[in-house]
Amino acid sequence: MKVGIIGLSKAGKTTVFNALTGSSAQTGTYGAQKANLAVIKVPDERIDYLSEVYKPKKTTFAEITFVDVPGPSDANASALGGTQTIDLIKGVDTLAAVVRAFIDELTSPGEVAPLKDFQELESELMVLDLIVLEKKIERLEKEHKKGTEYELIKKCKDWLDEEKPLRLLELDETEAKALSGFQLLSLKPLLLVVNTGEDKSADLTELKAFAAERRVPIIDFCGAIEMEIAEMAAAEQAEFLEGLGISESARNKFVRAAYELSDLISFLTAGEDEVRAWTVKKGSLAPQAGGKIHSDIERGFIRAEVVSFADFSALGGMTKAKEAGKVRLEGKQYVVEDGDIINFRFNV
Repeated sequence: MKVGIIGLSKAGKTTVFNALTGSSAQTGTYGAQKANLAVIKVPDERIDYLSEVYKPKKTTFAEITFVDVPGPSDANASALGGTQTIDLIKGVDTLAAVVRAFIDELTSPGEVAPLKDFQELESELMVLDLIVLEKKIERLEKEHKKGTEYELIKKCKDWLDEEKPLRLLELDETEAKALSGFQLLSLKPLLLVVNTGEDKSADLTELKAFAAERRVPIIDFCGAIEMEIAEMAAAEQAEFLEGLGISESARNKFVRAAYELSDLISFLTAGEDEVRAWTVKKGSLAPQAGGKIHSDIERGFIRAEVVSFADFSALGGMTKAKEAGKVRLEGKQYVVEDGDIINFRFNV
């Protein structure tokens, strides 16, 4: 999964990026034109457990790539910057919009308006989509091609004209597939990250109500504190979090929210050679999941040997799980569940 972090100037976007990735990208660089990139391993206690059991030669966690998208180069530019920036946003799977709620000694409470900032960001996404769709409509009308594609694009444009993002528009599978090539920004899953203060923060009541109306999940944390935590060793992190009364790190909260928002789950493979987490869309069938490992598995799929991680760990391993009848043979129509440990049988 590739996540693009967007936000207005002074929202603390790069601070949030550092908090989520453990990076040390320079903060406070208004008008920076270069994106910050980082890849993190998705924390997964199930992989830790299986690695203890199998002592594999290699352990591979799922990964998320973060792109800290540079903001506008000057005050007169659009909220999302120029063409290069927009191309970066189009290339991600999920968007994380950072809005400022923290109040420091240089600002007064009235200057910090998280609802207004979020509305500006979302409006910009919709405007950019309108430009794309209007150009497409114009071309199709010139070519006298007012068929199914035209009607779908017109439907999307009319929706945007009502100032509603495309992710709220009900689309069937065929329509969603037809629109995928357009890389429409307001159609992408959107997660709202509220950057709160160490001591003082703006009221979030109106923002939370608006986000609920837009069906946008919210996570909030203090980017400055979480950036410090991310730079600590793992043992120190746990102690520091406990001391602050924080139940889990921002990274863990974000990963869980992003997976849920994007309808992603992880299935697991385990053995002496490798223990690994594989990310697939919720609802994926067993052959599709096997195809994540290698196309030959999907093409020559025969059966999947499946045990849930919960059963595996509760019973103490594969042998005990088999003895208890918890290991199943599943066919091509089996829908993979989060935490399934799978051994694929195939023949090519």
